[in-house]
Amino acid sequence: MGKNNSIKTSTPETTSSGNAVADSNELTLAQRVVAPTPKFFRVIRSIGLVIGLIGAGILTSPVALPAAIVSIGGYLAVAGTIATGIAQTAVGKE
Repeated sequence: MGKNNSIKTSTPETTSSGNAVADSNELTLAQRVVAPTPKFFRVIRSIGLVIGLIGAGILTSPVALPAAIVSIGGYLAVAGTIATGIAQTAVGKE
């Protein structure tokens, strides 16, 4: 006959993995950046900084380098920046 189309507001929706979907009180980007970072992600952040600095050193080298090495330096700089940014926004369980 008819389906029950009522909307449930008392239970949180879940994703396909079964995790509850966060409602309006989730962390903003600014809150994530200043929140404590778990140890694993602090290590990843440090490694990302080193990779980024190596890439920047290659890119700003005063010596003429082959184009392939300069390209690798650019990729390292981008990879280091991305790894550092992602690791910085990771937060632990509360």
